[in-house]
Amino acid sequence: MSDPSVQHHQARPAVPVLHEQRLDEVLGAAPEPGRERYRPHRVGMVWRSKAFRVGAVAVALLLCGLIILALVREQTGTEGFLVGLGLAVLPVPLLMAAFRWLDRVEPGPWRNLLFSFAWGACAAALVAIIANSFATRWIATATADPASADTLGATVIAPVVEESAKAAAVLLIFLFRRREFSGVVDGIVVAGFTATGFAFTENILYLGNAFGEDQQLGSSGLASVTAGTFFVRIVMSPFAHPLFTVLTGLGFGFAAVSARDHRVRRIALPLLGLALAMGLHALWNGSSSLGPYGFYAVYGIVMVPAFGLVTWLAIWSRQRELRTLAAELPAYAAAGWLTPAEPSALSSMRARGVARDLARHWQQDRIRGRAAARAVAEYESFATSLAGLRRRARHGAVGPDFGARERELLHHLWQRREIAAPALTHAARLTSRPGAHRSLAPTPYGSGPGTGPGYGSGPGYGIGHGPGYGYGYGPAPWSPPPGHGHPQPQPQPYGQQPAQPYGPLPGYGYGAPHPPHGHRRPH
Repeated sequence: MSDPSVQHHQARPAVPVLHEQRLDEVLGAAPEPGRERYRPHRVGMVWRSKAFRVGAVAVALLLCGLIILALVREQTGTEGFLVGLGLAVLPVPLLMAAFRWLDRVEPGPWRNLLFSFAWGACAAALVAIIANSFATRWIATATADPASADTLGATVIAPVVEESAKAAAVLLIFLFRRREFSGVVDGIVVAGFTATGFAFTENILYLGNAFGEDQQLGSSGLASVTAGTFFVRIVMSPFAHPLFTVLTGLGFGFAAVSARDHRVRRIALPLLGLALAMGLHALWNGSSSLGPYGFYAVYGIVMVPAFGLVTWLAIWSRQRELRTLAAELPAYAAAGWLTPAEPSALSSMRARGVARDLARHWQQDRIRGRAAARAVAEYESFATSLAGLRRRARHGAVGPDFGARERELLHHLWQRREIAAPALTHAARLTSRPGAHRSLAPTPYGSGPGTGPGYGSGPGYGIGHGPGYGYGYGPAPWSPPPGHGHPQPQPQPYGQQPAQPYGPLPGYGYGAPHPPHGHRRPH
């Protein structure tokens, strides 16, 4: 028998608990719309103003950009700068697209990626130019050997300075955008965008200087210094700087998923990643001093295998995020937040794309279609964040604001449920077997009773001749979830009614189970 004190009508299902903890001791119900919002821990009085923080960062990066622009133009000349800019920009869209593809499971906000790129192109490049020049001149003066100073600066000073400057962007996002830095993929993507920006500015400098040298020598064509520099830096090794800094990003990514009580590990992993980045960078820069074939040996024996290994690790981490969705979201489906088919749909990139397309085409006009597709995309992102948050909670890698964060994510899911749930459920059916999408037509949104038996323990919103409201594939349209104008039968405790089997009609429904310990599912 349930506790009378909790038999009041709620608007949403209760949140599933972790392990054996009681529901009322951990999370409670989700916040009402507009009443409660998650607020991260604030750092310092000055940083309480979001406008001040954004403005200060933008002004600082703009000043760095203007200074670096003047320095590069001074070294290369106006014509060399324009040539270098035109050639250096070629690999940037490809690299950004590759990292953005990797981030498609749980896309990070563009503001973080644009900040990372701007930091690498402006701030990190400015620090590298000033520090490398100063260090090289100091070594040349101290040793009276400019040639050795250049070699030492390239193999020792440059890797330390450049990788530290790029790592600063990853560290800043890790500290001040912690909610959006949740794992290995985030570390790879942030580090990759930072290094892409840095390589962009550095390539302008190298290609502009090469063009100026060709102008002095009168060389042109494939035998020119510009062509050779372009082949080495743009064709053969556009991934070099991203590869170095991604090692640092991996360290921060593994630290993000480590338990909070493992403080030594959380500090040591980023430092280890930074040390590996510096070491690989030093080996790459020093390869030309290893003999006539040193560059090709390092490229073939070290760089290409390292690039392949990191690429495999990045793709494996992306697939792991999808597996996390399939493992963690069924708990929320059992509690009534998701349909039974949604975890499998959300763990498939193909089904997620189909769901967005269905939501877009089910609308009457293009504007509503784009809004519906965007709502489904946001729903998928919030569900991915929810699954990752729950997984980190199982490993002790979340803070005391776990409950507030989980309630907020569930709140966002519930707001988009009417559009996203039928699209994802239908997409799960269409992608479950080859050729299914050719035989089933999408179901438009609408209202009305379902036409198939419900699925779950107790009456629920099912498709069919069952006691509930639902949506379906075929003539059964979607009706709003509980709490949106349709009465719902009183739920029963767990185990009181056996789950109903799938019906003969093309579709299925679900009865959202209610939480344990006597808490009731809303109606």
